Amino acid sequence: MTQTAPRPLALVTGASSGIGRELAKQFAENGFDLVVAAEDVELDDAVEELRAMGATVAPVSVDLTQRADVERLVAAVRGAGRPLVAAAVNAGVGVGGPVVDNDLDAELAVVELNCAATVHLGKRVAQDMAARGQGRILFTSSVAAQAPQPFQAVYGASKAFVQSFALALREELKDTGVSVTALLPGPTETEFFERADLEDTRIGQASKDDPAQVARQGFDGLMKGEASVFGGSVSSRAMGRLSAMTPDSVGAKVTRPMAEPGSGDS
Repeated sequence: MTQTAPRPLALVTGASSGIGRELAKQFAENGFDLVVAAEDVELDDAVEELRAMGATVAPVSVDLTQRADVERLVAAVRGAGRPLVAAAVNAGVGVGGPVVDNDLDAELAVVELNCAATVHLGKRVAQDMAARGQGRILFTSSVAAQAPQPFQAVYGASKAFVQSFALALREELKDTGVSVTALLPGPTETEFFERADLEDTRIGQASKDDPAQVARQGFDGLMKGEASVFGGSVSSRAMGRLSAMTPDSVGAKVTRPMAEPGSGDS
């Protein structure tokens, strides 16, 4: 009897909702089994949906701001019995509002998840893939990485960190068989704006891109080995490219009105 070759394995963090859930669906639709991670109860619904698509799914409930939980996720991946072919390091949060008024612990949690956990998990995944000489890593950055972000200053800085880290890691790994891609979505219809307390802002109330479209673009770019992928609508992608060429002093003035508290009421 001929044995069926095992499906390739992918890891997706922040997989319970939004772009992360849609990325997991992209992997499932394209023949991957999955290790999926999140800290909220919505992960159960995501797992059920992914299994209905034919994927074998191993859920791991973790708080990636806790370094022991990052290592627990790494252990789950390494214990899966097969190599990790692709990883989408997607989990991230934001905090809106003036830095001088925001809760410090909330802002440091943004740094811990968006920056420290990204480095921690990305390093472990990259080490294993480089040792094997094969793999693909997708880091979810943001168009917010392209310009300073008044009233979401820590979030914007964290995504600039992710973008720089991803592209630097890509260069380091270019001769190892491991490809690194950064995904830069524009404003996308997810729970981000509610969780970041940005609902009363212009950006919070503006129309947003479809997370399924963003995930599809990110997945396609990952599979093609692209360095950076601007995700979303044609206008969002054009604005992202334009912001990358805008001086920071100008960019800060342009982005300020979008996230200023109460700006959505005017």
